[in-house]
Amino acid sequence: MLDYSHEFVTLVDEAETLPYHRSIPFYPLPSETLMRLLFCVLSALMLTACAGTATRTSDDGLATDALASNQDRSKTTPLHDALRRNGASRTIDLDHASVDSLAVDNRDIWTRVRDGFQLPDLDTDLAQSKTDWYASRPEYVERMIGRSRLYLYHIVEQLEQRHMPTELALLPFVESAYNPQALSVAKAAGMWQFIPGTGRDYNLKQNMFQDERRDVLASTDAALAYLSRLHDMFGDWQLALAAYNWGEGNVQRAINRNAAQGLPTDYLSLRMPAETRNYVPKLQAVKNLIVDPRRYGLNLPSIPNHPYFVTVTTSRDIDVKVAAKLADLSLDDFKALNPSFTKPVILGATSPQILLPFDNAARFERNLKHFNGPLSSWTTYTVDSRERPAALAAKIGVDADTLVAVNKIPAGMRLKPGSTVLVPKSGDDDVEDISADIAERAVLAVEPDRPDTRRMLVRVARRESLDSFAQRYGVSESQVRSWNRLRGGVLPAGARVVVHVPAGQTIAAAPRAMPIENVAVSSPSRGIVRASATVERRAAAAPLPVKRVSAPAPVKKGRKAPVQASRKTTTGNRSASRKAVRKVAAKGRTGGTGVKIRR
Repeated sequence: MLDYSHEFVTLVDEAETLPYHRSIPFYPLPSETLMRLLFCVLSALMLTACAGTATRTSDDGLATDALASNQDRSKTTPLHDALRRNGASRTIDLDHASVDSLAVDNRDIWTRVRDGFQLPDLDTDLAQSKTDWYASRPEYVERMIGRSRLYLYHIVEQLEQRHMPTELALLPFVESAYNPQALSVAKAAGMWQFIPGTGRDYNLKQNMFQDERRDVLASTDAALAYLSRLHDMFGDWQLALAAYNWGEGNVQRAINRNAAQGLPTDYLSLRMPAETRNYVPKLQAVKNLIVDPRRYGLNLPSIPNHPYFVTVTTSRDIDVKVAAKLADLSLDDFKALNPSFTKPVILGATSPQILLPFDNAARFERNLKHFNGPLSSWTTYTVDSRERPAALAAKIGVDADTLVAVNKIPAGMRLKPGSTVLVPKSGDDDVEDISADIAERAVLAVEPDRPDTRRMLVRVARRESLDSFAQRYGVSESQVRSWNRLRGGVLPAGARVVVHVPAGQTIAAAPRAMPIENVAVSSPSRGIVRASATVERRAAAAPLPVKRVSAPAPVKKGRKAPVQASRKTTTGNRSASRKAVRKVAAKGRTGGTGVKIRR
């Protein structure tokens, strides 16, 4: 009897597997292994007959429900062996094991797939073109089939249980090349390529720790449910496939458009985007290769018609690396079967299903029995204010690079308040497992890591340009324009301007009007500055004396104002001088003053 003293493992064999999980070549299940498995099941049946329905309690406190009697069961009824913790719902189930499932079957999975084909062939030039495309890339086809061997049996089983055409088992070849880690530019994920919204519609969990769009079991169940609903909606598998790719609303509108014009509404008659137009022909192309691989020069490797994996459900947190080590699997092999776990820890609070090859599941249990180390080395931390990764790492005593890598924090970003991050446990702390509430609600929210700023409303000084204003506050001209929706480079004197200043920055004083110290005038004439003269500031030991004079008397009506000009003044200079005198006279009427500069 297996020891479950850790009260940790729950086995649910969705499909017993074969001991060829690491092998690249494909070969049928050895008869010795079949006989061993068959003997185990028959032994369990005999133990069940003796035990009846009695319940025993082991020394470690586990309540063991004996196997129910196999009397009155049909050959296809799965065996059920549940081990329950006292008062807990965590179970260890072997749900689908049966003698028939272990019987020798000389067919490979491809024969079974061909026997279940139901869709009418699409005999078009486009379908033939896609067939030739795949046939000309044998290495690509071989890689796809190599990946599919892990999942194909399970998908075919699910299709047959739902009475759906087995051509749909080939759909992941088209969608993702049978890669459960695939991610499209439209954010569609997994081998069935669910976008986030459709995934949520079909109850595929997408949280910080797990993305069930990549989960082999959950995504397959959701995809087949979706395809079945689309078939019920349109009554045609080709239209259902088009809707799976394009959306049922778009397909329905295309049907309505053709119907309104009296046109046929079958798949080939509808107007649709090129991607959808190529979608069903691609599936037909893969079908052509499976039906007659030799015709296209392909050597289709044999995949045994037997389950590949069993499922292990945990009620305790366990590191991905620890689980792979206990199962005697490489990390890559473990992730190939369990691609939905997005963090280095698997949370027991969500009762996740871990897929393991059959023999490796048995090793997992044996190794777990003797494992004395911690199952999980991770916990969570929620920030209550804006935090830079380096500062947070120093605060809680973890490595900054590890914090950034594990949580995939983008460069140049900082954490927003309320963000939850995964952090290593302290070596001497007995930290509880991560709760289901955190698993469902945890988010990582980030924002650009800009310096902390304070908003100021300042008045523009006289004679201050946009450039000098920006330099004074340590910002750029474009930032000032953006904050105030300014056009051009002019700042009106006295205007109030918004500026965001880095916290703690010293602000330079605003420029003041410079007092005139010394003035040199070219070509002065009796203390009057000519219109054509130039004025410049000149350093001097002492300022030049400045004498205030009263404004000239107003000019009487009918009289001309006197004009001071040299006898050699040109007509243009005379006109300029008259204008200057008129300006002085006008200032006199409004209380202005004139300035006379002495040489």
